[in-house]
Amino acid sequence: VGAKKKKQRERKTQTDLSLYLQNLLAEKVEQLMEWSSRRSIFRMNGDKFRKFIKAPPRNYSMIVMFTALQPQRQCSVCRQANEEYQILANSWRYSSAFCNKLFFSMVDYDEGTDVFQQLNMNSAPTFMHFPPKGRPKRADTFDLQRIGFAAEQLAKWIADRTDVHIRVFRPPNYSGTIALALLVSLVGGLLYLRRNNLEFIYNKTGWAMVSLCIVFAMTSGQMWNHIRGPPYAHKNPHNGQVSYIHGSSQAQFVAESHIILVLNAAITMGMVLLNEAATSKGDVGKRRSKSLC
Repeated sequence: VGAKKKKQRERKTQTDLSLYLQNLLAEKVEQLMEWSSRRSIFRMNGDKFRKFIKAPPRNYSMIVMFTALQPQRQCSVCRQANEEYQILANSWRYSSAFCNKLFFSMVDYDEGTDVFQQLNMNSAPTFMHFPPKGRPKRADTFDLQRIGFAAEQLAKWIADRTDVHIRVFRPPNYSGTIALALLVSLVGGLLYLRRNNLEFIYNKTGWAMVSLCIVFAMTSGQMWNHIRGPPYAHKNPHNGQVSYIHGSSQAQFVAESHIILVLNAAITMGMVLLNEAATSKGDVGKRRSKSLC
């Protein structure tokens, strides 16, 4: 009889615990849904992070951007990444597939320093996925340095980790169309004003300069930057040290492209001056000064 009562008590305890966890989970999901109804990305401090992300129970995935958006941090990359993150979160929030299985949040360094210390995190921005069960794996940290932080790349990574597919909707941007229209108008106006004298079109030096600009842009990695969207540089939020050269051979910062562009332009200019010094028939002093430059 005593053993039977003991089993009944254990069964009742397990039932009570199960009901408690179910109620706790329902409260957490209800709170997250309420926040999501007001903002697609909700900010978290240390207490909220431990309650809604680290502590069980959870049946939802959480995408967290660890960042440093305060002006005194001077993290321009963080602001750019935040814009892409906002586009992604809005695309999910206002999509027909929106549900309580995926949420987007943010932890700012100045609001959750203890979270950064707990995760041994010394760089920002960083994107992490916290699965419904278990601890995050290595693949749950987004490889921002190699892939960039475009919303489309983040959506692809989220689909790999959660099986939730997000179609990214970007707000209309007419700056490219306006710039193209202004360029066409400028070229058309120039041709109209010079319609009686179009010899400049056949100017070899002008076309050579245009060609060199295109070559410099392509060889410096500008197209890679346009596709991957890497940050301009990286600033450590702890010590403020700025890195302009990426440590990996598979990635780069925008600043590296500018450095390579300037170096290529300087080398080309040097070759042109050497050629001019060797082929020109002008003053010997000028030719010598060109070669020294």
